[in-house]
Amino acid sequence: MKILVLEDNERLLNLIKVSLEKENYQVDTFTDGQEALDNLENGYSCFILDINVPNIDGISLLELLRMNHKDSPAVIISSNHDFERIQKSYDLGCDDYIKKPFYIFELVEKIKKLCKIEKKYLQFNESLKYDFKNRIMYENENELELTKKEILFLELFSKNLHHIASYDEIYEYVWEGEDTNLTNVRAMIKRLRRKLFNDAILSVKGLGYSLSKSTKLV
Repeated sequence: MKILVLEDNERLLNLIKVSLEKENYQVDTFTDGQEALDNLENGYSCFILDINVPNIDGISLLELLRMNHKDSPAVIISSNHDFERIQKSYDLGCDDYIKKPFYIFELVEKIKKLCKIEKKYLQFNESLKYDFKNRIMYENENELELTKKEILFLELFSKNLHHIASYDEIYEYVWEGEDTNLTNVRAMIKRLRRKLFNDAILSVKGLGYSLSKSTKLV
């Protein structure tokens, strides 16, 4: 699961990044609000935003991201304890507001509750399963090597197993905002099918891809 963190105190920013990565989250960090805005479409599932940062403040960024990320958890962190700012943050849809200074454990625990993967394994058959927490594919007890894009594709199904992952969803989350096309997506799927089995990933004409009906979250 990918998290965007906006914080202009680099020491605190690095501490947040290291602490969340220990919990197996993928973390992208930014010290500038405009830079964070330019990267909003890189497939993030959770947001941690400081208010007082250069160019675009965290509250303004929260308002902008709620246009296209209505359900993604967002936590505001700030040394500003002004009631009106706190109220505005909640009015705009933040899920929690943490006042500085805070214990890093407090932030990590809140993120674990807001941004959790409900199940541990994606089970394709008796011998083949993907470990979401450690991001490892196993065939029996042997590890299968997956590319970063193959891992991100499988993570699209961590919350809703049998939904159809649309092409736009794949472009945004798997390619992280990079320019790509359907040919590249098909090539990635073809390589992943070779590592799994041919019918593990199903094509849904004109829409995208889904997983085989035999696949389970366990």
